[in-house]
Amino acid sequence: MAVTQVVRSEWTKIRSVASTVWTLSLAVVVTIALGMLISALSKAEFDSLGERERLSFDPTFISFAGMSLGQLAMIVFGVLVVSNEYSTGMIRASLAAVPQRGTFLFSKLAVATALALVVAMATSFAAFFLGQVMLGEHKASIGDPGVLRAVIGGGLYMTLIALFSMGVAAMLRSPMLSLGILMPFFFLISNILGNVDATKKVGQFLPDQAGSKIMQVVTPVDDETPYGPWGGLGIMALWVIAALIGGYVLLKRRDAQ
Repeated sequence: MAVTQVVRSEWTKIRSVASTVWTLSLAVVVTIALGMLISALSKAEFDSLGERERLSFDPTFISFAGMSLGQLAMIVFGVLVVSNEYSTGMIRASLAAVPQRGTFLFSKLAVATALALVVAMATSFAAFFLGQVMLGEHKASIGDPGVLRAVIGGGLYMTLIALFSMGVAAMLRSPMLSLGILMPFFFLISNILGNVDATKKVGQFLPDQAGSKIMQVVTPVDDETPYGPWGGLGIMALWVIAALIGGYVLLKRRDAQ
């Protein structure tokens, strides 16, 4: 089967599943709404900040506060795109129709990543502009140094989160197992490791901790991270590549089940 036909087939599968639409919609709403709320609260509390906090005040990064929850919806999207066929048993029919497993996986990832990228970029720009409206006189401009990079980086960050989840789901095959590992990892374990002094140096190399650096414009005064915005996104990309390679290798070696 030609690659274009496989890609078209994967697009049909993704858009015909209601959970895909719902999870992406939830990612958009949660990211924007929470970002606006945190931005409004930050504006109200700005006058009470000390000099040290004002030096670290980053209006751009504040508008992306909703991504901490929005990324969870992107994780669900990434997992369901890959593992739904295993849970329903459709994977046997899919691999029978497309016996070239590399082509099958690449097509699925390409379609899902393109969709995630469009949604993530739109969400990132909307979260930024609406967040700045809520910040009022403390807002940043898209033309300020580093701001456009951070906004584009926010979209890339959410896309990479979804792609990483696809790689993990390809390895584990089970949606429940994949979500059972990814949700606690990103929502609890990563935050704990990144905020405890004894493990902070390890935590800063985890995918979300490193990747979120791309959305920072103002570097906190106490920041000791040994990499910059693009370096952090590069570290996250390495995690994604490792997950995708793992998913591909296991897909090639295992029977469809």
